[in-house]
Amino acid sequence: MKPRKKRGRLFYKLLFIFLVVSLLPLAIVGYYLIDLTQVTLNKAITRDQEALAIGFSETVSNYVISFRNILYDAAHLEDFYTMNSAKEQSMLNHLMQIHSSFLEVSVVNALGEETVRLLRFSNNSEMRDFVNNPAWQKAMKNGEYIGSFERYNGKYPCITISVQILNLSNNVPVGVLTAKLSLNSLSGLLNTSFPDGARTQAAVIDTSGELIAHSNPAELSKPNPKLPDEILKILLQNDARSGGGEVILANGERVLGAFAEVPELGWIVYIQRSLAVAYEASRDMLNKTWTVMIFVTVFVLFLGYAVSLVLTHPIQALREAAIKLGEGDFNYLPDLSIPNDEIGELAHTFIEMSESLKVKTAEIIEAKDELEKLNRSLENRVEARTRELKSAQEELIKKERLAAMGQMASVVSHEIRNPLAVINNSIYFIKTKTNATPSPDPKVVKHISIIESEIRQANGIIDEILSFARSRELNPKETVLHAYLEDLLMSYPFPNHIELEKHFCSQNPHVNIDQDEMNQVIRNLIKNAIEVMPEKGKIIIRTELMPDSTVRIDVEDTGPGIPKEVLEKLFTPFYTTKARGTGLGLAVVKKVIERHKGKVEITSVVGQGTCFKLYIPVYGGQ
Repeated sequence: MKPRKKRGRLFYKLLFIFLVVSLLPLAIVGYYLIDLTQVTLNKAITRDQEALAIGFSETVSNYVISFRNILYDAAHLEDFYTMNSAKEQSMLNHLMQIHSSFLEVSVVNALGEETVRLLRFSNNSEMRDFVNNPAWQKAMKNGEYIGSFERYNGKYPCITISVQILNLSNNVPVGVLTAKLSLNSLSGLLNTSFPDGARTQAAVIDTSGELIAHSNPAELSKPNPKLPDEILKILLQNDARSGGGEVILANGERVLGAFAEVPELGWIVYIQRSLAVAYEASRDMLNKTWTVMIFVTVFVLFLGYAVSLVLTHPIQALREAAIKLGEGDFNYLPDLSIPNDEIGELAHTFIEMSESLKVKTAEIIEAKDELEKLNRSLENRVEARTRELKSAQEELIKKERLAAMGQMASVVSHEIRNPLAVINNSIYFIKTKTNATPSPDPKVVKHISIIESEIRQANGIIDEILSFARSRELNPKETVLHAYLEDLLMSYPFPNHIELEKHFCSQNPHVNIDQDEMNQVIRNLIKNAIEVMPEKGKIIIRTELMPDSTVRIDVEDTGPGIPKEVLEKLFTPFYTTKARGTGLGLAVVKKVIERHKGKVEITSVVGQGTCFKLYIPVYGGQ
């Protein structure tokens, strides 16, 4: 079966032109319609939500006013203005039985003394003094009082309503009827009106932004319930009585919000709807637009295929011939039909070019083979000489460095340690004389301590240089690793701010080590870890038996970590990032571990800590 011919670029270019000419105008119109639909929907939904907010704000106002009217009607009954406590008690009992929204009802006389008090959730009958209470003062003066939002017993949302008890015979105020009105019913109304909390939410807030009611009652049970800050900022800083628009929440969600002020109370009703829900209609239109574009695309593809086939067929044979020629096949070329036009002239020129390329390619291949042989021979020689020179150079540098270090160590030992010993003896003598006095000068004691510290620092530097330069014979012996580590850690003076953790593997392997040199390695690593954690930190000593008959000892800290550019230079002698030091501590670590036929690895994360991993062969290949 003859293989199907591949289509050329011209074929696809023609198809692309057909698609662009056909689909671009349709795409522009579809985009415009979708954008127009979203804008129109945005405005319509915002208007609807604003109307809902205004309607519910009136409902909230009517809810409060209706209970105020109930109190007003009760206060004008004869049983109240005669201030008969027994009759008032009976009337208040009846009032609270009929209206479950009253949490507390009281009667206060003209002197500000509470005479009757009923509570729904308590039997506390203790009477209170209302002389300084604004609910009594303003009701006596103005006839009524509606307080601000509060939480009854720190739990139930409520407001205080007070009305004047007026003697109808002489229009003289004789007291105040005051009540705590529960606002829980508002959340029930919101939940009934907006049951789907994922699509639409509604809330009522007071002038300070505290949540009074919510379509999802669970929001009120949260500590300090409030709307998101980005919404409160808009609502509380807006002077308009109603409005709406698009809001971007802190989590990036876009919603349409609307608000309205509650008449007489100053509260705000807020309603929001997710844009994902609001734009469902526009998404339907988008899906339909895509369906139309798919049908148009299929039609244009069929039409473009037919036209492009007619235009590109004469070039197809020439293209296949060029592919064969590009693959280096000069002996076989497909049959070329040469029409009497510009394409035919191109085909004739192509055949002449292929013959010329055949001759030139043979010459180039022969020259290339010869050149490759010469290059391979030269590269092999250069690589061999380079390796020899590099090896010799490294060996020479190593020998020169060790020789220089040996000379320097000898000079340092003789020229510095003897004067340091003299200084140390002198300081000891001065301390003896100073301590013999009844009240030694604190400054003298302090400076003596500084001199002793500097002497120890100098001796430590000398020890590091001598440890790196000397090459004494190893004195290994079989050692139980975990017991050795326990003894070493127990004798090390860890500061109080450092926490030590030990995680030893269950196998407890044996190793063949020089304990003196290994002590120096682990102590150096612990000392470095403590220095990078001056305030607080943790050091973790961990062991793990590896599959390759080695045991890994981890010395890990929770310090600031080591940057990558510093990590690559840590084992270089005399390289240090400290203000003081020789930079030989880690070089000694590497030298000792390699003398034990092991290796050192470092892992570090900046801001999290560093882990030095020491790999040592297990004794006897356990």
